[in-house]
Amino acid sequence: MRLPCFKEHQLSTSAAHYTKRLALLRAELASRQLDGFVVPLTDEHMSEYVGAYAQRLAWLTGFGGSAGSAVVLAEKAAVFVDGRYTLQVRDQVDGALYDYCDLPAKQPTDWLVAEAREGMRIGYDPWLHTRDWVAKMRETLAAKRAELVAVEDNPVDAVWQDRPAPSLAPAVPHGLEFAGKAHEDKLSDIAEWLKARGADAAVLSALDSIAWALNIRGSDVARTPVALSYAIAKADGTVDLFIAPEKVTDALRAHLGNRVSIRDRADFAQALASEYAGKRVTVDPERAVAAIFEALGGGGAQIDAVRDPVVLAKAIKNATEIAGHDAAQLRDNAALVRFLHWISVVGPQGSETELSAAAKLQSFREATGKLIDLSFDTISGAGPNGAIVHYRAEERTNRAIAPDMLYLVDSGGQYRDGTTDITRTIAIGTPTEEMRTRFTLVLKGHIALARALFPQGTRGSQLDVLARRALWEAGLDYAHGTGHGVGSFLSVHEGPQRIATFGGGDEPLKPGMIVSNEPGYYKTGEYGIRIENLVLVEAREVAGAEKPMLGFRTLSHVPIDRALVDAGMLDASERAWLNAYHAETLRRIAPLLEGDAGVWLSQACAPV
Repeated sequence: MRLPCFKEHQLSTSAAHYTKRLALLRAELASRQLDGFVVPLTDEHMSEYVGAYAQRLAWLTGFGGSAGSAVVLAEKAAVFVDGRYTLQVRDQVDGALYDYCDLPAKQPTDWLVAEAREGMRIGYDPWLHTRDWVAKMRETLAAKRAELVAVEDNPVDAVWQDRPAPSLAPAVPHGLEFAGKAHEDKLSDIAEWLKARGADAAVLSALDSIAWALNIRGSDVARTPVALSYAIAKADGTVDLFIAPEKVTDALRAHLGNRVSIRDRADFAQALASEYAGKRVTVDPERAVAAIFEALGGGGAQIDAVRDPVVLAKAIKNATEIAGHDAAQLRDNAALVRFLHWISVVGPQGSETELSAAAKLQSFREATGKLIDLSFDTISGAGPNGAIVHYRAEERTNRAIAPDMLYLVDSGGQYRDGTTDITRTIAIGTPTEEMRTRFTLVLKGHIALARALFPQGTRGSQLDVLARRALWEAGLDYAHGTGHGVGSFLSVHEGPQRIATFGGGDEPLKPGMIVSNEPGYYKTGEYGIRIENLVLVEAREVAGAEKPMLGFRTLSHVPIDRALVDAGMLDASERAWLNAYHAETLRRIAPLLEGDAGVWLSQACAPV
């Protein structure tokens, strides 16, 4: 049995520069009389994807995933990742420098309980951690008679000599034709929510919340169209927007109007500390960092710790946003079908690689003339690399796509009218019976979730088992959630809704929410399988129902590789679903294709 935290050394390239960086950080900590420091992968907005300036974990350790953290002591260090990255972290991070710890089995607090000694001073950046994290870590260290110490400036930044500056790209208006609701109306809704709570103001620190509430977008974070800023929404319907002056254009000022006061982002902390004495201010304990709570509390504000009022409103798409998603899906799916036709021709020749295939897929999306950015770095995994859940191909790991392997491609685009995310697993050449069997088990789970009917109030955690049941019955599983929310030209991973039995999934699903349906299976060292579509929660009429019922409408329409389907494992209703799905895919996508791609689509969508 593999323990959740252990040491090994599998790095395939020299880690000398990471050794030097770790030594520099340790010297910096010693100069500050600190015995350790916690390095999370986030920014001052608790973002999942962060700008280059905030990539401290990657700079220090080499880990390139989108979630994780490290703890550095004078003589030991550890890196913490969840099940999506257990293979990737061992490939990218030197096990001679860091213990590998698997979340959630081993938390940083657990590791420090074992490693911290009496009198130690462990540093943290209060702009990179939540208040709850700070309280728990402080309690943990106190039990060891050690101390958690806030730093005024981040010691990683002090030794990162070529650290990029935060982006100063302009923030831009997001038109009503895409947003579907004026920002003035959204601000009025927030004001009514504040009045109902007896609050004077709400701190908005999550970048996608600010973008949605003010109908603005930006290019400060790769793959997520947000602008670095903070906002304080008030009960009178006005907002203070804290943003770097260089990012403000005349067009932005005209769009925001006189209900939005534009202030320098550098003044945010001081405003919290000096302008809200005696006032009741709501702050999201999950999305706002500890420094925000400390500034407000230190200034005499009454803090109401509650979820950001934008989060749920943003998750429930309006009619304009849903129509935009449909349009974005249609063009994006057609681009992916062109790619699948292309890979069906060139894949068996062995002339393409993970990187060249990802570039080709991006070119098909760019050819739509509507692509703003990818929605995340394309996961292009051939053979054993497909078993790395959040794999990202690079020159060092780039593998040829060759016959008799599975190729997994998880990708998406950012368009003004919608954000897409879809995964297909493709047989290059002839798949083995085991590949077909396990693919079909994943497909059965995908179909079960796609067809689900459930009463209003059902949570994603209650549906997750539907996607896993067929795999469980074969003694198999996958170490990631089954579904995540998706934004409207915003974050490809959006809460609060999820379909998962761990790490979330407790938000009731509501009509208008978009989630992914993506069960998978991964055989380490051999291949990976995932089938992902986006689905929309909609009301359903069910004869005799005693309460309102909901179901999913599938938004993604791209063929599922029939060469990997063992039709004998599907029951009649599952075969009917697959054939209907392919018929609808052909109906939607065929008019957008020409020549050989159209012929290929007709064959790919033939009934099983």
